[in-house]
Amino acid sequence: MDIEFENLGADEVLRWAVKEFRDKVVFSSSFSAEDIVITDMLVEVCRSEGIEPNIFTIDTGRLPNETYEVIDKVRERYGINIRVYFPDYREVEEMVEKYGMNLFYESVEKREMCCEIRKVKPLKRALNGMKAWITGLRREQSITRKDVRKVEIDNIHGGIYKINPIVDWSDGQVWEYIKLKRLPYNSLYDRGYASIGCEPCTRAIRKIEDIRAGRWWWESPEHRECGIHIKKI
Repeated sequence: MDIEFENLGADEVLRWAVKEFRDKVVFSSSFSAEDIVITDMLVEVCRSEGIEPNIFTIDTGRLPNETYEVIDKVRERYGINIRVYFPDYREVEEMVEKYGMNLFYESVEKREMCCEIRKVKPLKRALNGMKAWITGLRREQSITRKDVRKVEIDNIHGGIYKINPIVDWSDGQVWEYIKLKRLPYNSLYDRGYASIGCEPCTRAIRKIEDIRAGRWWWESPEHRECGIHIKKI
């Protein structure tokens, strides 16, 4: 790639992605604060290019109701369609029958199995046929994300481009943007949550804890990824 993406602003990275890939670039949104910011930028960029934003989310079946509420608020604000992918019910049924409803608390292996079925496999379906996907990853979020670049090649998903436009943003920048533009956001943030995923795997954090401390808090930090953003070595 000839472009030095690290020197580009988030909106410039998104504009490049939309122009380069058109309807073959998709935004994977969990409706986090980061993803709300990207949605706002992406809608503006796409419509200036004469296309509608291509956005999907994954409903694991264990999300908090507050996440569903913000999804509907985003739909209404922007008048956009958001595709929803669900896990294969047969795999979920088999897993729960064999290991129980809350297997993820028992071991890292069982938690990763649950994430694989509920999140990773639906993501693979959503990315099928795409040339690039956009994420809300930020380096500040955790030690597992400190080396993420604004534009990468994702070898896990067939060598497609992975676009991380706000990877260099701070938490303060994210919230400044949200407040400035009065964007809807997940109300759990107002109750001490800093990173929001499935309801049983997410908790509020204390001020002394890092941003991702509320995700899979019973595990050590180096294990706190669901498998979606693991790099292929």
